Amino acid sequence: MNTYDEDGWVEDRTYSAAELELLDNPPFAQQEKRNYCPSDMMALEEDEITDNAKKRKSMPVYSGVLKYFPNAIKEVSKTSKAGNDQHHPDKPLHWDMSKSKDEGDALVRHLIDHSIDPVDDDGQLHLSKVAWRALAMLERYLTKNE
Repeated sequence: MNTYDEDGWVEDRTYSAAELELLDNPPFAQQEKRNYCPSDMMALEEDEITDNAKKRKSMPVYSGVLKYFPNAIKEVSKTSKAGNDQHHPDKPLHWDMSKSKDEGDALVRHLIDHSIDPVDDDGQLHLSKVAWRALAMLERYLTKNE
């Protein structure tokens, strides 16, 4: 059984090959990164550090999303990999945002197709594709990358 530290991280655990792949190629790789070295941290005002901590804690990604929907998130990740393998079989997992920008239409098509047969021709669940398209649509909106 896994034990968790106070921040929700698993302690004393061996990672599977799939988990190591995610660690090496995180799904949020396109997200803006802020790397601080210790001298940068010392230069930050105490208020800024406190504000950053409050901001991070107001977004419970693990406890407010991943813990709620672990099976759904894993299924969407399989759909994401299948899409990458279809469109870019020779490249590492990534989202080519230049491809297929019709998330709303594709989402509705997959929702309709789910009512006919839950599994798409490629073996992926239509509902997983609905979820992926909803996340893509939200990401484009939030990043103004429509």
